[in-house]
Amino acid sequence: MSGLRVYSTSVTGSREIKSQQSEVTRILDGKRIQYQLVDISQDNALRDEMRALAGNPKATPPQIVNGDQYCGDYELFVEAVEQNTLQEFLKLV
Repeated sequence: MSGLRVYSTSVTGSREIKSQQSEVTRILDGKRIQYQLVDISQDNALRDEMRALAGNPKATPPQIVNGDQYCGDYELFVEAVEQNTLQEFLKLV
């Protein structure tokens, strides 16, 4: 798969995960950065793929990947936004 992907879930009881997913997509949309939203709740294989790319068997959404390169999780995303290094974080430059 190529391009920027945000692994998320439409089925979660965690308000924190919902909030983090919304913030990531809101920021990407606001900066007009194209991405594909991958809903891991639709298929366990997608959850396993997300965790393999993240290198963490317990990783939870949101996780961000560009092509086959892992970019990071929510905390790293927010840090990149605050440091104005989002393009580099997303591996777009």
